[in-house]
Amino acid sequence: MKKLIYVCTLGLAALAFQACNNTKDAKESADSLNKTKDTTTNVAATGGIAVDEADAKFATTAANGGMAEVALGKLALQKSTNAKIKEFATMMVNDHGKANEELISLAATKNITLPADIDEEHQKKAEELGKLTGTDFDKKYVDAMVDGHKKTLKLMQDEAKDGKDAELKAFAGKTTTVVQTHLDVINKIHDSLK
Repeated sequence: MKKLIYVCTLGLAALAFQACNNTKDAKESADSLNKTKDTTTNVAATGGIAVDEADAKFATTAANGGMAEVALGKLALQKSTNAKIKEFATMMVNDHGKANEELISLAATKNITLPADIDEEHQKKAEELGKLTGTDFDKKYVDAMVDGHKKTLKLMQDEAKDGKDAELKAFAGKTTTVVQTHLDVINKIHDSLK
């Protein structure tokens, strides 16, 4: 009996260890679910997906970035003492919050699974920024916003140009203008911190 309990305990420990090593972040999980839906043989089980894989991946990437902008914006509102950065952070929370809501609604009509939380990369960035204060925080936050908005701008421009789904293309086109405005503002703030 002791041997059986010992073997079962080892088996459970091995399963727990394996489960810990196979964790995916929220974005990877959403991409995996969408890939599963994106087959003609699985429509009955998954409900199918109304867009191709590239458009679904755009949606998960945009949702992940939008959630990160809101989360980092809220962090900046708590930690920064710079009025321009606080104003920018408020704009991030409001503008990206609205875009996130629109994307969530659009994804629901297309049966696209979006991530429930930000990915590991953005979580690490938030943790790193959370440890900083004063001008150290301000500089790192502004650098992160410049970098993030450059990537987001390219993402939106690419989808607006190459996307297959008309509604996602329209969303990307409209959001491109907003992201370009954000990038212009954060570049000015970045230059003022030098």
